[in-house]
Amino acid sequence: MENDFISGMRGLRLVAGALVISLLLGPGAAWTQQVPEAAAAGEPLYTFKAESDLVLVNVIVRDKQGGSVRDMKAGDFTVLEDGKPQSLVSFDLENSDAFAAAPAQHAEAQPLSAKVLTAAKPDFPSLHDRRLLVLFFDFVSMEPVDAQRAVELAQEFVDKQMAPADMVAVASYAAAYRVAQDFTTDRAALKAALKKLSAAQSQGQGGVDTTSGAADAASNPDNIMDPTADYVPDNVDFNIFSTDMELRAVRSLAQALAGVPQRKEVLYFSGGLQKNGIDNQAELNRAINAAVRSNVALYAVDIRGLQTLIPGGDATKASQKGTSAFSGAAVTATVDKKLASEETLFTLSHDTGGKAFLDSNDFAGAFAAVQNENSVYYVLGYHSRNRAQDGAYRRIAVRVNRPGVKLDYRPGYYAPRDWSHLDSAGRKTQMQEEMASNLPDTDLPVHLGTAFFRVSDDRYFVAASVVVPGSAIPFTSAADKDKASLDVLGIVSDQKTGKPVQTVQETVPVAAQAAQQAKHGNVQYEAGFLLPPGVYVCKFVVRENRTGKLGSFIREVRVPDLKKESPKMSSVVLSQQPGVTPRPPNPLPLTPNVARVFAAGQPLYIYYEVYEPAAKPAIKVMSSVELFRGNKKVYEAPLATVKELTDAKRKAAVFQIEVPAKEVRPGRYMCQVNVIDDTGNTFKYARIPLAVAGD
Repeated sequence: MENDFISGMRGLRLVAGALVISLLLGPGAAWTQQVPEAAAAGEPLYTFKAESDLVLVNVIVRDKQGGSVRDMKAGDFTVLEDGKPQSLVSFDLENSDAFAAAPAQHAEAQPLSAKVLTAAKPDFPSLHDRRLLVLFFDFVSMEPVDAQRAVELAQEFVDKQMAPADMVAVASYAAAYRVAQDFTTDRAALKAALKKLSAAQSQGQGGVDTTSGAADAASNPDNIMDPTADYVPDNVDFNIFSTDMELRAVRSLAQALAGVPQRKEVLYFSGGLQKNGIDNQAELNRAINAAVRSNVALYAVDIRGLQTLIPGGDATKASQKGTSAFSGAAVTATVDKKLASEETLFTLSHDTGGKAFLDSNDFAGAFAAVQNENSVYYVLGYHSRNRAQDGAYRRIAVRVNRPGVKLDYRPGYYAPRDWSHLDSAGRKTQMQEEMASNLPDTDLPVHLGTAFFRVSDDRYFVAASVVVPGSAIPFTSAADKDKASLDVLGIVSDQKTGKPVQTVQETVPVAAQAAQQAKHGNVQYEAGFLLPPGVYVCKFVVRENRTGKLGSFIREVRVPDLKKESPKMSSVVLSQQPGVTPRPPNPLPLTPNVARVFAAGQPLYIYYEVYEPAAKPAIKVMSSVELFRGNKKVYEAPLATVKELTDAKRKAAVFQIEVPAKEVRPGRYMCQVNVIDDTGNTFKYARIPLAVAGD
């Protein structure tokens, strides 16, 4: 596929506190912690050394009958990394069945507790032979009735299935990641935490904040800006309409568990994760790798259970129009949507060594499976002989000197990257490796939005807006001058072949005059690509050049062939930043808002185009914009009518609708754009969710 070059000069501009960069394009120190010796008489002595470069491998050994093998020694194992033997520095057998076999030996005067999730520095007693289980509730993805069922199932598990070896913690995600109860064997404390969690969830809070004490924003539908919902203050905008924060909560939980060397199991209660256009595939990959490196296995439970899909929809939905209910199209769409919501759960579970429990109402079996699979296993630890911090994937193989046994272990891990020791060539290579990596970094928050506009019959201008929160960029003073820079690498590839179609690569300085504004806003980089109709994968990698933090964003881009559509309509772009001078072929006279979160009390601008409207003999295209809150229409813009082409060369009728500032009030909205080609008697509409943040 040939490249189309778009001429234009790059420029920097500050727009309402956001630094916008426009470009039109063609083609460490280790720490050691010793676990105390077992206090119980007769229990074997063991020592764990947890260091930043220590690799832990869980190995389950089964005989031909599927039973656990418990008499293996350290000398029986050989560990290879990328085919090279490694020297074991730690070895332990974790056998939670020992508690059931000798309850008196492990009897406790009082319940055992450990501070792992709620302490800056983990503080825990001997956890040898303990089974560590986290009950994690994703309230964002669950309907209220499903959320209540999940909590009740957890309460039943604590009452009836919790074993003497189990240490259980409770965490949740609603508007923020919260810990309701750290690891404990105290059933009363766990039931109290679950009861409080259930009460908070019924009030829309979804958890108990154990760190800040701030009121949960979810209890007020107008207060959508929860300052506890992200680790970057001004990055919260991008959490409103995506699953990225749910995945980041999983990553945070996994990282908090990294200080405990044993295997940890997370029962992840969810109503399915339906990814959309704002979601970042990189977040999913990073969450999985954080779990793998922290020795965490995720067991996803789709709390919706076994569902019956009704062709016409159930009683919660209005009757369908058209023939889709009779042709099978409605059922196909419903099945596809359900499978898509389960795919992420399956990936999280499978890639971390756990299992996904989907389309089943036997939820008690999920608890039993977690207990059975994690009763007996060996923990092998070694320091990798490969000291290169290149971020490459390291393959692990485990061999034993005993025939007739089956081994189960994780196949590998990703090595860390070291920024400080890279030269200029190495840094360039790092960006290219990050682009090619199946495990992109998300240490630097990056967000990407795209929109398409027709340039000719077979070419479309795809505008790409890359946003980095200003607070994520460290501005330091040197010689009375603040300076920072970002390396940007973007590639658009054909989805079917994987072949790169167009590329952009540039180092962008952030000058002193922009530093203070950018700290409290966003740095936005704009690029454009000329593409024919098709399906593409757009990936951008951004690196901050002081700390070396990398961020990636991956999304699918569909460029439609509008020849068979009527009316032919472009993407709809929302903004509060008008007055930008368009530079052909980019038609946009405004700066796109990628997050779709806007400030109250400022006008809202909506831009879109209609191509080749019917003419008999003159064109007549009408359009209106409506804002809905729930099922209630709260605003409708005056009807706009275009009777002649705004851009004759592109055969485009351009609409830019302004919603007055007084109508832009805090809350969540659905913006509906209606387009009627009155001459051609055709109609089309687009719906875009948006949110308005209060002061």
